[in-house]
This record gives sequence, structure tokens and C-alpha cells, in this order.
Amino acid sequence: MGVIGIVLASIIGLMVGIGRLSSNYLIAKLSLVYIETFRNIPILLQILFWYNVVLAALPSPRQSISYFDSVFINNRGLIVPDPIFESGSSFILIAFVLACISVVFLSKWAIKRHDLTGEEFPLVKVSLAIVVVAPLLVFFVTGQPISAEYPALKGFNFKGGITIIPELLALIFALSIYTATYIAEAVRAGIEAVPPGQKEAAKSLGLKDHVILRKVVLPQALRVIIPPVINQYLNLVKNSSLATAIGYPEIVTLFSGTTLNQVGQAIEIILMTMAVYLVFSIVISLLLNWVNAKMEIKGR
Repeated sequence: MGVIGIVLASIIGLMVGIGRLSSNYLIAKLSLVYIETFRNIPILLQILFWYNVVLAALPSPRQSISYFDSVFINNRGLIVPDPIFESGSSFILIAFVLACISVVFLSKWAIKRHDLTGEEFPLVKVSLAIVVVAPLLVFFVTGQPISAEYPALKGFNFKGGITIIPELLALIFALSIYTATYIAEAVRAGIEAVPPGQKEAAKSLGLKDHVILRKVVLPQALRVIIPPVINQYLNLVKNSSLATAIGYPEIVTLFSGTTLNQVGQAIEIILMTMAVYLVFSIVISLLLNWVNAKMEIKGR
């Protein structure tokens, strides 16, 4: 759950942070309203709001909101098709891993080529093509070994598929939206920390705005963005413990509820729970500090 929240919060935070500095008045003000609204409401209230107000107001299974007759959402959760992996599906995973490795080497070659010749290589487009096309070709060559079990309404509920329960949806929505506000402010601060002369020099070379943002501004801004974002990732993981307020079976509920009722050793169980969160936080901190060290400007 924490990984999903980190990914979604990063995407939303990046978009809103860039939107805060947009020349478009409406986008800039909407981004500001989003940040000031969700940042100043306690995260526990937001979790309860999504769970007890928004998701509880969804229709019953018989009146589910349907997308392409395959994905359904109702007050019992989000129901999506369940993938079925048959013999030969492992080759698709191998193709995907090999494609990712190829992209890593391709990116190193593209950077070296750019340093030597100054020519741009369409790395993003080619990388996406490799990552998508290679597994897709293997998928058809191996006889389409991956199928899906689609959910179907039977009686008063759906049968088949994968059901994502409302508690998990509420937690993901609340944590992602709340944490994204702080990430957005970190992104804004990082972009504003880049000297204006860098942008002006890039414009004088005839570069487009999106190229300037991707090639000039963000690589320099990341050095300012990453340290505060590390703290927000850690806060997101720790705030996930509030899931116990809506009965979602996460670590605190598992240890302090189910396990404690079985063994009755309160002190030991609480210490174990604290140790688990400590390990998660240290791993995330070490990983992102390593990334931060790689982004630092090396002195001579």
C-alpha cells in the first residue's frame, strides 16, 4: 500500500508543483487551492471523509458504475478482471526484464552520444517502444498465455475478478492526495531554485518550454527536491498506520489487534510493530539518500 501511495503522490505532486508555476492563471490558482485545501485538513479526517462520505455514497452492486463492461465500482469496492497466467507466461516476464535492461544500456549510450556530438536521441519514445513491444511480441509468439477472468454480477454481488475493498481505496486516495501537497511545494521550491539565467539561455537556443523543463530545469531542481521529498515518503509510510481507524487490516491492526488478542503480550507486540515501521523507514531513507548522493554536484 505504501508503494502505491508513494507512486501516486509523486505523480500528483509533480504535476501540481509544475502547475503552481504555470503561466496559465486558472491552472496556477487551481493548484494553489488544491495545496492549501488538502494540506490544512488533518489526514485522519481525510481518510474518514473518503471512506464514510465519498465511497459510502457509491451505488450498490446492482447499480455499479461500469467501464467497458470489465471494471466496476460500487460501495463494496473496485472490481477489476483477474489475470490468469498459463504455461509460457514466464517468457513474457523475461522479455520485460530484458527490455528494461536494454533501456538502461540504451540510456547510457544516448548520454555518451549526446556528450560527444551534442545530438539528441529520442530516448523516451524508443525506450517505451522497447518496453512495450518486446513483451507484446513474446505474448503473441507464445500463443497468448495470459487471459483474464472478468467479474460478473450474480445475485447481489459480483463473482470473479479482483475486488479492491473500499478501506484500501480510501486510504490510498487520502494518503496520496495529502502527501502530494507537500511534494508539490518541494517541486515548486526546487524549480524556483534554478537560476533564471539557465532558462533564458535555453530559450535563446530555441528550445521549447517542455524541453527546457525536462532537460534543463528538472535535472537541476531534483537536487533541491529530493531531500524534503524523502521526509514526505517517510511520513506517508507512517501515516498508513491510521488505516486502523477504518478497519483496514494493515500492520498496526495485524499486530496490535489480531496478534495481541492471541498472545496477550502487549509490550512485545507494540515493540515489534515499532520495529517494523522503523525498518521500513530506514530502508526508504537509505535508498533515497543514495539517489540524492548520486544527484549531487561533485566538486573538483
